Amino acid sequence: MTRINDVLVEITPEVLLKAYACGIFPMAESAEDPGLYWIEPELRGVLPLDGLRVSERLARTVRSDRFEIRIDTAFDEVLDGCASPAPGRTKTWINTRIRRLYGELHAIGRCHSVEAWRDGRLAGGLYGVRLGGAFFGESMFHVERDASKVALVHLVARLRHGGFRLLDTQFVTDHLKRFGAIETSRRDYHRMLEQALPVAADFFAWEKGRAVSGAEALAALAEGPR
Repeated sequence: MTRINDVLVEITPEVLLKAYACGIFPMAESAEDPGLYWIEPELRGVLPLDGLRVSERLARTVRSDRFEIRIDTAFDEVLDGCASPAPGRTKTWINTRIRRLYGELHAIGRCHSVEAWRDGRLAGGLYGVRLGGAFFGESMFHVERDASKVALVHLVARLRHGGFRLLDTQFVTDHLKRFGAIETSRRDYHRMLEQALPVAADFFAWEKGRAVSGAEALAALAEGPR
């Protein structure tokens, strides 16, 4: 990995998107460290869009619409949640520079939050970057059980419905393995990325502001490729 010098290198949203198109992404050592590193893992995490595993219990939760899923209504709050300590995660890599960069990407419509709301309260969610037919998942959080899981199910359904080809998870955790995430070699990842980038996918094939039910999301997961 290569450290990005804070003084000499200015990272703009355009530079960041070019980095994603080349298969690399930035991370910080910690929230307190102002520097960034370019990361390109030897083994890349990918969640196959046609291979999401949803347990019967989780499917019931999704179908119940216990959580209302919204898109891009509380992006900063989702970043706050992802940056907060959680069980098994005592520190975060989301520093001030990361917040600024991804906030700028969000402002130009290239970075999105998928939010799970319950009783008017943000219960969990995730955010990530889109480019062509690829979506690069960055981080997720929850303060209520299953909230981030339901958000992930809705994200995959939205990506399938919109004709996306790649969901990059960067790394594979035990949590993501339960959903079907796999590790792929750098060479195979670049092949998948090259195939996905030219695709004219539509993140808002379900129009912005439209409430998508859990039943509709699960039906989209069962559909064939678009």
